[in-house]
Amino acid sequence: MADNTQGLGLERPKKSLILNAFVEMCSGHQSPGLWRHPEDESHRFNDVDHWIELAQLLESAKFHGIFIADVLGGYDVYKGPRNLDPAVVSGAQWPVNEPLAVVPAMAAATKNIGFGVTVTTTYEQPYHLARRLSTVDHLTKGRLGWNVVTGYLDSAARNMGQAEQPHHDDRYAVAEEYVKVAYKLWESSWRQDAVVLDRERGVYTEPECVRQINHSGKYFNVPGPHLVQPSPQRTPVILQAGTSKAGKIFAAQHAEAIFVAGHSPSVVAKNVAEIRQLAQSKFGRDPQSIKFLALLCPVLGRTEEEAREKFAYYRSLGSIDGALALFGGWTGIDLDKYGDDEELRHVESNAIRSAVEGWSKASPGVPKWTKATVGQHITVGGLGATPVGTPQQVADNMEQWVREADVDGFNLAYAIKPGSFKDIIDLLIPELRKRGLFWDDYAVPKGTYRENLTSRPGQAGPAADHPAARYRWHAGVDAADHPVPEN
Repeated sequence: MADNTQGLGLERPKKSLILNAFVEMCSGHQSPGLWRHPEDESHRFNDVDHWIELAQLLESAKFHGIFIADVLGGYDVYKGPRNLDPAVVSGAQWPVNEPLAVVPAMAAATKNIGFGVTVTTTYEQPYHLARRLSTVDHLTKGRLGWNVVTGYLDSAARNMGQAEQPHHDDRYAVAEEYVKVAYKLWESSWRQDAVVLDRERGVYTEPECVRQINHSGKYFNVPGPHLVQPSPQRTPVILQAGTSKAGKIFAAQHAEAIFVAGHSPSVVAKNVAEIRQLAQSKFGRDPQSIKFLALLCPVLGRTEEEAREKFAYYRSLGSIDGALALFGGWTGIDLDKYGDDEELRHVESNAIRSAVEGWSKASPGVPKWTKATVGQHITVGGLGATPVGTPQQVADNMEQWVREADVDGFNLAYAIKPGSFKDIIDLLIPELRKRGLFWDDYAVPKGTYRENLTSRPGQAGPAADHPAARYRWHAGVDAADHPVPEN
């Protein structure tokens, strides 16, 4: 997709990029099998010191945040049905720990970096989750984001007492009501100044400043009130990653930052433009206030040859079976049913053909796309782009993403941890700063995640045009003058 501003003889102002580290509480994450690398420490994910060290390292380089993915089931489609062995053997997001638990430890050892945590709306009651997120927002001093997902693994559904996942659009209908219940709990249940700690009167909280929300909906009945007093952000930063039709509508209304993935800018440019347009036309939001973050797994060297040697070594360690297990979970497609030498451009599946066509454009040197070459492609960086080269070459690639897809920053995945992040810090970030593409320090020292994502001091809560803002019960406002919004 061409940059329309240049077609009009205009130039987009240069963006200061948002950089998040993209991780999961498992080994390898987007790069299955690379735990075999002698310098990889991702297998230490059970060790709280590993996460504290990572948070401190990333904060020293002024990363905006750490984006922690999560799944509630295993990748059991490949060589299936319900066969976990390829994931178990290769360590492909297996085992995986619950991410929210480690955030307070990382926050206690840092002062500025934010934490985006993936939690699904499909298997947990909003009253319970709202309490957990408010608690962690307090403990992090307002540095929490919630990546709202609806789930994608049938293995998770089965373990949550369901035969399979609810229908895709039904999951988003639940999520729509779910977040509005959460807004009511976070923003409308307590007045901002409810807690007074008046020792003389013996009043901890003014009772007239706490109220039930009395939500009665299609999926949830939640009388309230919220159990937790207003946290620094009240509503955590709302993150989202879906680009289906239902996902785009949800994102256009609620998301403050959106995670996009594709092998090249042209793949995601249309989605970015469509969501920005929907946000403005349908929901009255400033389209530029939504921050799009592209998945990128850069492999860096001081020379191009060094980077390519490093990349080749990474690929030699990657697990093809693990990669195809991940592909099966992400797409629902079991590539095991195709022959080892079968050209996937010509199979009956439109989803496979379109994916392979995209990869072949990005990697024209691959003569034949088979399940092995697809697996090899995924072993370093998953389904996102994996630029390989010098800091200058990778920075050029990042500028191309901004120019062609209008993204605002990147979720940076690793091949090895923390080595990939150290390369980004030592090699890439100095080049980005030289180009005026990355800040020298946090916009709001000791600020909230939202303040530093938006570079707006004082913007601890959602912006005025965000749907959560109209739920907020401000200090000094009588309950009668601000009833709980219906929806």
